[in-house]
Amino acid sequence: MSINSNTLYNSYLNSASDISSKTDKLQDTLTNSDLSNADDEELMEVCKSFESYFVEQVFKEMKKTVHSSDDDNEYMQYFGDMLTQTYSESVTDSGQLGLAQLLYESMKRNQ
Repeated sequence: MSINSNTLYNSYLNSASDISSKTDKLQDTLTNSDLSNADDEELMEVCKSFESYFVEQVFKEMKKTVHSSDDDNEYMQYFGDMLTQTYSESVTDSGQLGLAQLLYESMKRNQ
Protein backbone atom coordinates (compact mmCIF):
# COMPACT_ATOMS: atom_id res chain seq x y z
CA MET A 1 0.00 0.00 0.00
CA SER A 2 1.50 3.29 -1.06
CA ILE A 3 0.76 6.75 0.23
CA ASN A 4 0.78 9.23 -2.64
CA SER A 5 2.69 12.49 -2.54
CA ASN A 6 -0.50 14.57 -2.32
CA THR A 7 -1.47 12.73 0.86
CA LEU A 8 2.00 13.28 2.31
CA TYR A 9 1.87 16.97 1.41
CA ASN A 10 -1.55 17.35 3.05
CA SER A 11 -0.23 15.51 6.09
CA TYR A 12 2.73 17.89 6.24
CA LEU A 13 0.43 20.91 6.02
CA ASN A 14 -1.80 19.51 8.75
CA SER A 15 1.24 18.81 10.91
CA ALA A 16 2.54 22.34 10.41
CA SER A 17 -0.90 23.70 11.21
CA ASP A 18 -1.08 21.54 14.36
CA ILE A 19 2.32 22.81 15.51
CA SER A 20 1.29 26.39 14.87
CA SER A 21 -2.01 25.98 16.69
CA LYS A 22 -0.30 24.20 19.58
CA THR A 23 2.24 27.01 19.84
CA ASP A 24 -0.46 29.66 19.68
CA LYS A 25 -2.55 27.86 22.29
CA LEU A 26 0.40 27.49 24.66
CA GLN A 27 1.44 31.10 24.18
CA ASP A 28 -2.15 32.24 24.76
CA THR A 29 -2.35 30.18 27.95
CA LEU A 30 0.90 31.58 29.28
CA THR A 31 0.32 35.23 28.36
CA ASN A 32 -3.42 35.77 28.61
CA SER A 33 -4.33 33.54 31.52
CA ASP A 34 -4.46 34.83 35.02
CA LEU A 35 -2.46 32.02 36.58
CA SER A 36 -2.51 33.73 39.98
CA ASN A 37 -5.99 32.28 40.49
CA ALA A 38 -5.15 28.86 39.04
CA ASP A 39 -5.21 25.88 41.30
CA ASP A 40 -2.15 23.65 41.62
CA GLU A 41 -3.40 21.10 39.06
CA GLU A 42 -4.04 23.73 36.38
CA LEU A 43 -0.68 25.34 36.98
CA MET A 44 1.14 22.02 36.79
CA GLU A 45 -0.76 21.12 33.59
CA VAL A 46 0.42 24.34 31.92
CA CYS A 47 3.98 23.62 33.04
CA LYS A 48 3.80 20.06 31.68
CA SER A 49 2.42 21.35 28.38
CA PHE A 50 5.36 23.71 28.09
CA GLU A 51 7.88 20.98 28.93
CA SER A 52 6.30 18.58 26.45
CA TYR A 53 6.39 21.20 23.69
CA PHE A 54 9.98 22.09 24.52
CA VAL A 55 11.12 18.45 24.47
CA GLU A 56 9.26 17.86 21.20
CA GLN A 57 11.12 20.75 19.57
CA VAL A 58 14.46 19.48 20.91
CA PHE A 59 13.74 15.99 19.51
CA LYS A 60 12.85 17.44 16.11
CA GLU A 61 16.05 19.48 15.98
CA MET A 62 18.13 16.46 17.04
CA LYS A 63 16.49 14.36 14.34
CA LYS A 64 17.56 16.89 11.70
CA THR A 65 21.22 16.21 12.54
CA VAL A 66 21.04 12.48 11.79
CA HIS A 67 19.87 10.78 8.62
CA SER A 68 18.23 7.44 9.17
CA SER A 69 16.79 4.85 6.82
CA ASP A 70 13.52 5.44 8.68
CA ASP A 71 13.41 8.91 7.14
CA ASP A 72 12.81 7.32 3.73
CA ASN A 73 9.96 5.17 5.02
CA GLU A 74 6.69 6.73 3.88
CA TYR A 75 4.92 5.66 7.06
CA MET A 76 7.53 7.39 9.21
CA GLN A 77 7.15 10.49 7.07
CA TYR A 78 3.43 10.34 7.71
CA PHE A 79 3.43 9.38 11.40
CA GLY A 80 6.85 10.64 12.49
CA ASP A 81 5.54 13.82 14.10
CA MET A 82 3.00 11.86 16.12
CA LEU A 83 5.76 9.53 17.28
CA THR A 84 7.94 12.47 18.31
CA GLN A 85 5.02 14.00 20.18
CA THR A 86 4.36 10.72 21.98
CA TYR A 87 8.02 10.47 22.97
CA SER A 88 8.01 14.02 24.31
CA GLU A 89 4.85 13.35 26.33
CA SER A 90 6.45 10.20 27.76
CA VAL A 91 9.53 12.16 28.83
CA THR A 92 7.33 14.78 30.47
CA ASP A 93 5.10 12.20 32.20
CA SER A 94 8.13 10.38 33.60
CA GLY A 95 9.19 13.57 35.38
CA GLN A 96 12.85 12.71 34.92
CA LEU A 97 13.70 15.92 33.08
CA GLY A 98 12.08 18.03 35.79
CA LEU A 99 11.59 21.18 33.74
CA ALA A 100 7.84 21.27 34.48
CA GLN A 101 8.48 20.87 38.21
CA LEU A 102 11.07 23.67 38.24
CA LEU A 103 8.78 25.96 36.28
CA TYR A 104 5.87 25.09 38.59
CA GLU A 105 7.89 25.85 41.72
CA SER A 106 9.11 29.13 40.25
CA MET A 107 5.60 30.19 39.32
CA LYS A 108 4.25 29.27 42.77
CA ARG A 109 7.04 31.21 44.43
CA ASN A 110 6.31 34.31 42.32
CA GLN A 111 2.53 34.31 42.87
